Amino acid sequence: MKNSLFPRLSGWLVASVVLFALIALISPQQLPVVIYKLSLISLAAVLGYWLDRSLFPYARPNYFQSAEDEQRLFSAAMLRRAVIVAAVCLSVAMGL
Repeated sequence: MKNSLFPRLSGWLVASVVLFALIALISPQQLPVVIYKLSLISLAAVLGYWLDRSLFPYARPNYFQSAEDEQRLFSAAMLRRAVIVAAVCLSVAMGL
């Protein structure tokens, strides 16, 4: 694995800042709306994560990561968490 000068996902951060600045230039009155929507989606992602942790307290993905024969359980737990978080994010986004 190569060492990078920049932190992981820094390209996405730069793209987000550029798009945010573009919104500020084109339509500054929309900045509060953008911030509001981004905060709701971030809150939905955290809510989805904690919903998964509370619904499945004994089936967390890290419990299945160590054993080699339980790779299928690890994959299923990761997919389950991704689906729950995505469903919560979509439901909040559709409610906007």
